[in-house]
Amino acid sequence: MAYERLLSPMKVGAVDLPNRVFMAPLTRARCPDQVPGKMQQTYYAQRAGAGMIISEATNISESARGYVYTPGIFTDAQEAGWKDVLEAVHDAGGRMCCQLWHVGRVGHEMVHPDGRKPVAPSALKAEGAQSYVEFEDGSSGLHDTATPRALETKEIPGVVDEYRQAAIRAKRAGFDMVEVHAANAYLLQQFMATGSNQRTDAYGGNLENRARLTLEVVDAVIEVMGADRVGIRLSPFIEIFGLSDDEPKTMAFYMAEQLNERGLAYVHVAEPDWAGGDVSLNDDFRAAMRERFTAGALLFNGHYTADKTEALIANGLGDGASFGRPYIANPDLVERFRQNAELNEPDPSTFYGGDEKGYTDYPTLAEQNG
Repeated sequence: MAYERLLSPMKVGAVDLPNRVFMAPLTRARCPDQVPGKMQQTYYAQRAGAGMIISEATNISESARGYVYTPGIFTDAQEAGWKDVLEAVHDAGGRMCCQLWHVGRVGHEMVHPDGRKPVAPSALKAEGAQSYVEFEDGSSGLHDTATPRALETKEIPGVVDEYRQAAIRAKRAGFDMVEVHAANAYLLQQFMATGSNQRTDAYGGNLENRARLTLEVVDAVIEVMGADRVGIRLSPFIEIFGLSDDEPKTMAFYMAEQLNERGLAYVHVAEPDWAGGDVSLNDDFRAAMRERFTAGALLFNGHYTADKTEALIANGLGDGASFGRPYIANPDLVERFRQNAELNEPDPSTFYGGDEKGYTDYPTLAEQNG
């Protein structure tokens, strides 16, 4: 069999997986009312052959939003919508994880119905970042992010509770796991990074303080799901949305050790090669992360191919990888890997927004071969 290691079963926390091909979280902006519907049921069920589907980033509250047309998991309607998606995925034999998302400063008042400012560790604008908004005439498009307001210390327990409540809803909806989104320059990484966190309270300053909110969120989600059904996404060295960090490696290693103590099901590392950033994320770094995190699976995401992932596993540097754009265009990606078949090319013009075109209409091998 081609890719014997990549296509071999594994256990991630409490969940048995048939292979090590993860579907990466992919924002597609096709939920105009923030509620997943029939298109999402079809889209995710088509990709149920993945070892684990990680959902598109899912807003934990109204104030967590930075992009219109993205789904949430903070209302009854959203929970019910996800429940229908999960039923479709499970009926197709799949497993699915909910990625919990708060954009922090990567937002704008136009995304919030009451015109509230986005929140962040400090009142520092995400330079060069854009939010996807709906304008007064009903059209939508990109708009420079607003200058956020700094969260007050007394507000932070409320943010942690938003993650807790979102995890409760995810569990009720039927998600097999939950992933804490602490990557890609969004709220939790904004707290962890030196450039975006200028706080002088217990959530700023030294490394332990800057990591405090992320770990409090992880602990809250563990209380709901159990550590064996919780993962986290990290993105050390990434340089997007104006993020800068003087201690990315030190923070990554500290987090790996802390998450290992908690027995987390997996750590999911997004590499900076897709978005620019430091090239320090090399095999030495991967080996150091593997040494520090042994409690669960270590996954990587970036420009991974089946060959590259097979080598990663063979070299003991990781347990699997998540695939983003290949999964947009190849709903049967695992089968294509199994047959070493050619992959469909994705159409970038249909990545965000729209309808079924470029979403549920990519053909499988079986359909192509008649």
